[in-house]
Formats: sequence, C-alpha cells, structure tokens
Amino acid sequence: MLTMSRTLYVIVCAAGVASGVGRLIALAQEDGWTVQVIATPSALAFIDTAALKEQTGRPVRSRYRAPTDPRPPRADAIILAPATYNTINKFAHGFADTYALGLLAEAPGLGIPVVVLPCVQTALASRLPFRRSVDDLRAEGVDVLLGPGALEPHEPGSSDPGEFPWHLPVQALRSKPLRGTP
Repeated sequence: MLTMSRTLYVIVCAAGVASGVGRLIALAQEDGWTVQVIATPSALAFIDTAALKEQTGRPVRSRYRAPTDPRPPRADAIILAPATYNTINKFAHGFADTYALGLLAEAPGLGIPVVVLPCVQTALASRLPFRRSVDDLRAEGVDVLLGPGALEPHEPGSSDPGEFPWHLPVQALRSKPLRGTP
C-alpha cells in the first residue's frame, strides 16, 4: 500500500491565542499531515518554539533559508492561524516582506489551498480595508473562516486561547482538493 505524505504549513501570527497553536497541529497530525510551523517574526514571542519543534519534528521557521540550507518540502496546503488584521491585509495586497508573507503571496498562484482563521477584534474587523481584504482573498479562492458558522470577531481585550476554534481550519481542509491529487 502506497502512503502519500502531505505537508501542511501552519503559519502563525502574533496574537495572544498563538500560544495554543499546538492544538491545531495535533488535529492536523491526527488527519495525517506532516506539519511545518512558520512564524511571523513578531509571533516568535508568542509561541514555544522548542515545544513546537518537539511536536512536529521540525524547527519553527521565520525567515528565508540560507542558500546552503536544505530546501523544505513544498506545502500541499497552508493554514494561517491565528491570522491577524495586519497579516490578512498584507496577504490580500500581495506583500511579501517576511518569509511567511512570501509563502502566502505565491500560494494561490501555485494552486496551494489556503485556509485563514482570523483572530481580530470587532473594531478592526468592521474597517472597510479589512472587509475588502477578506473579499479579495475569497475571490482568489482563499478560504477565510470569518462570519456566521465560522469565527466571529471578539470584543477588544476579550480573546481567550481556550475558546479559539482551532478545529475549524483542519475541518475546512478535509473538503479541499490538494495540489497534485485527482
């Protein structure tokens, strides 16, 4: 029996709930994913990189590799969670000023499914630039889990890592066709 390895990039942003990303990783691993964690530079202060390396068997990456470093396997899918206001807006507008954003910028063009689980407060989620960014990402086929039946923005200062729905992006991936599969 042939077993195919599927690589999932989990891109983590700097949000208070980021410390709970291990829950998302465990759920993805239960679904058979090999997980590579990519952190935005600011997210490094919010996560336990040693624990995530232990959990995934891979170092957390936050910057481009050196030319002599081995090339990691290309992602078969990407989950961006928790996705901040800033990163969602930059992703929608094609910014690639960090390693994480560079990966996100090319993913739709490569046919790599991307699922975004925002972590935004109501004051930011109500802004027209953010709403446009969400619409633009959805128009490109990015699955943004925001709104009824998905994630609802939280009131400023009320986000609790225990309440963040880490299961939603893993569930969303189950229905996505993956690059290179029939």
